[in-house]
Amino acid sequence: MPSLASARYGKDNVRVCKVQRDEKTGVHTVTEITVCCLLEGQIETSYTAADNSVVVATDSIKNTIYIKAKEHPVDPPELYASRLGQHFLDTYPHISSAHINVIVHRWTRMAVDGAPHPHSFFRDGQETRNVEATVARTPGGGSSGATNTTINLKSSIAGLSVLKSTGSAFHGFVRDEYTTLPETWDRILSTDVDCAWTWKPFDSVAAVERGAAERFSKAWESARDIIMRLFAIEESASVQNTMYKMCDRILEAVPEVDKVGFALPNKHYFELDLSWHKGIKNTGKDAEVYVPQSGPNGLIKCEVTRDASTLPHR
Repeated sequence: MPSLASARYGKDNVRVCKVQRDEKTGVHTVTEITVCCLLEGQIETSYTAADNSVVVATDSIKNTIYIKAKEHPVDPPELYASRLGQHFLDTYPHISSAHINVIVHRWTRMAVDGAPHPHSFFRDGQETRNVEATVARTPGGGSSGATNTTINLKSSIAGLSVLKSTGSAFHGFVRDEYTTLPETWDRILSTDVDCAWTWKPFDSVAAVERGAAERFSKAWESARDIIMRLFAIEESASVQNTMYKMCDRILEAVPEVDKVGFALPNKHYFELDLSWHKGIKNTGKDAEVYVPQSGPNGLIKCEVTRDASTLPHR
C-alpha cells in the first residue's frame, strides 16, 4: 500500500512591485519582488482521497501575497516573508508550516545632473537579494491565543558577477595521469557569487520585527561589502581559501548569523596562443586576449558554522 511521504503546494512566480511615496519630499522608493509560497499540513487527503476541503486555493495564496504587500512594508524581505508565513498559520489551523521564498530584483536610483532623482531607477545588474523563510507551528498555545511558531530565515546574495584580471593563482594541486591543467601563479578570476547566511531561529514575528530594518539590511550590506572587498584585495591561492575567508569575515561582522555558505562557479578565461600568426606573443606575461568559456566550469561550495558556544542568545 503506497504512503504519501511528504507534500506541499502553493503559488510560485508571484511578481509584486511596490511603490512607497514620501508625500513630504516627493521621493519614491520602488521594490520589485518575486514570491513563492508553499504550504504544508493536514492536506494528505487532497492527494489520496480527492478531498479538496483541506486545500487553500493557490489563487487565494496569490491574493494574500498582494494584500500583505499592501498592508505591510516588503523591505526588509525577511520581515515581509515572516509576516506572510505567520498569516497562513494564524488563519488556517490545519496548516503546520509555510515556506516563503522572496527574490528582490535590483533597481538603483538614477542620478541626474549629479543629484539622486526622486522617482527614476535603472537596473545595473542581475544580482538579487533573496530570502528563504520557514514559519512552522510549534506545540502549545501562545499568550492571548496567538499561534506559537518557529521562524527560520536564510538570507542570500545571488548572481553578483565579479571579475579581476590578476591577483589569483592556482598551483600545488594533485598531479597524476589524469592531469592536463598547468599550474599558474597569475590568472583571471571570475565568478557569479551565491552567498547565503542562516540566522539563529526566531520564536515570533515580533522577534523578527525587533530592529528588523537595521539588522537585516545591515547584514546584507556587510556581507556584500566583505565579498567585494576581499575578492578585490585578496591574493587568492584558490577559490576555496578565498570563500572560506569571506565566510569567516561575515560571521565576525554579523553576530546573529550562525552559518554562512558559498557556491562559486569558476568562470574560466583561457589564454590564447597566437604565435602561429607572425610570432605574436599572447601567453604568460604577454597575454592580453583571452577566450571566455561557457562550460564546463569549476563549482566550489562550502559552509562555515560558528562555534555553538559563541552563538548569541535572543
